[in-house]
Amino acid sequence: MKVDVRSPEMTESSLPDWAFPPPGGFTTEDLDRIPQLPAHTELIDGSLVFVSPQASFHMLAVELLMIALRRAVPADLRARREMSVVLGKRQRPEPDVCVIHASAEHSPEQTAYRAEDVVLAVEVVSPDSESRDRDRKPALYAQAGIKHFWLVENQSGRPAVYVYELDPLARSYVLTGIHHDRLKLSAPFDLDVDLTEIDSL
Repeated sequence: MKVDVRSPEMTESSLPDWAFPPPGGFTTEDLDRIPQLPAHTELIDGSLVFVSPQASFHMLAVELLMIALRRAVPADLRARREMSVVLGKRQRPEPDVCVIHASAEHSPEQTAYRAEDVVLAVEVVSPDSESRDRDRKPALYAQAGIKHFWLVENQSGRPAVYVYELDPLARSYVLTGIHHDRLKLSAPFDLDVDLTEIDSL
């Protein structure tokens, strides 16, 4: 959710300094420097994007995928949730789930990964961020060279997973499958998930 921090009740003197972007917008480094920035703030096109309260489906879909990915990823990969990824000077989105190379982990204080560290990015669509989840963020991931992307949609309380692979020449994603009750893949690694298990979480 992109929030307008200005409201009729607010005056410029009552707003935090970070409410006023610098010339040219914020940069990826700013996210680690700004004091009291709300948790899970993303940087898209130099603008700060704040997260709305999480819906139950979103939380459960992320949990279902994290359980499955942690069981399935090879030893040289790791599954992570809600960690930002630096894609460029003014692009630092936070995928709901990502799979990274194990070598990308450097310290317990680490706050982001690089695009080249990421094997898979996953976005679970939220009602308040549909356009960003479906359009802008996938375009940014593709332009940065992330090879695999999944988009998870809520279909009557069950996840439908749209699986994409990168066309490296066009730097855009190609849809390779839509999965409803079962997510069975051989790339980027072998994976078999019963998506209906969300009902029992």
